[in-house]
Amino acid sequence: MPIYVYETTDPSKPVRRFEVKQSMKDEPLRVDPKNGEAVRRVISGGYGVHVPGGSTGPSVGSVGSHGPGCGCH
Repeated sequence: MPIYVYETTDPSKPVRRFEVKQSMKDEPLRVDPKNGEAVRRVISGGYGVHVPGGSTGPSVGSVGSHGPGCGCH
C-alpha cells in the first residue's frame, strides 16, 4: 500500500505534515484522524524511476547511463 503525505490547512495554525498508509482506492482524507483539523493530500514527485525490465535506475557514480538527450549532463 502506498504512503500518502497530508498537511493541515488552517492558516491560523502552523502547518503540520503527516503520513498515512492507504489503498489507492481509498478516498483522500479531509480531516486529521488524530485531531479533526482540515487536511489536504500533498502531491510529490515520488522517489524512483520505473524502467521496463526491472531496473530502478543507474548505479551510483555511473555517468551517461540515462541515454542521449536526457538533459542531466
